[in-house]
Amino acid sequence: MLGRSITLRTVPRVLIRRNLFRNPPTRSPTTTAAITNLRYSFRDIKFNNKILRTMATFSNTDTGDKPSGPYYNKNIDNDVTLKEKVETLTKFVSSCKFGMMTTHDVVSGKLVSRCMAVAGKEGGDIDLTFTTNTESHKTDELKADKHTNISFCDSSGQWASFAGNASIETDRDAVKKFYSSALKAWLGDLGDGVHDGSENDPRIGVLRVKTSSVTYAITDKTLPSRMAEVAKGTITGEPAKVNKLREISEDEVRQWRATAAKKT
Repeated sequence: MLGRSITLRTVPRVLIRRNLFRNPPTRSPTTTAAITNLRYSFRDIKFNNKILRTMATFSNTDTGDKPSGPYYNKNIDNDVTLKEKVETLTKFVSSCKFGMMTTHDVVSGKLVSRCMAVAGKEGGDIDLTFTTNTESHKTDELKADKHTNISFCDSSGQWASFAGNASIETDRDAVKKFYSSALKAWLGDLGDGVHDGSENDPRIGVLRVKTSSVTYAITDKTLPSRMAEVAKGTITGEPAKVNKLREISEDEVRQWRATAAKKT
């Protein structure tokens, strides 16, 4: 009898999903070390009380003593309190409501992004919460690799990027806390008396994203003034100052979360 080769195409996808969910792949020490080195290859330095970004590991030229990314240095906004940074960020996220969640598909190696509606905020509004269909591929991907990014953007070019770790919860009290009847339109009623899209539907779970760090850009300039800045930069070569670029570091996130916990 001739042997039959087995490929991923011949294995039911549901079996692959279940195996990944129960036995997430681990990184080798070599891979872990490489990722660690990459993370620490981007460091910030202070000069005259201003944070300047150092050159990335990859470089195609040498700008000498001049900043290689002048836009960053021109728009970075460090003269603001942590309270204002978080409150402005929270207001912006609420105005967007929908964000793109990026996950890592360990089977294909690809990064995948999906539109998600923010269901709630925790940790003093620095952590984000979403509802999800537990039978979707994103739960497999997050079980295998909890690292995620949530990004927001509006029509004026303002944006925010959250780096964090996601956890999947199926506790019914947690689901009921963040449940919305609109979920029924997405999950449907399967007519079996169980999977009906209600708050008791076992397909509905909660994704809690614990934020590691945030970078965002907002502006208080009008569209004409921003266009004028860009036009001026096009003519003079001077970097355009059009945004307030702000960063919330891991230490600041922990500090804010601890402060919020004391108030509860």
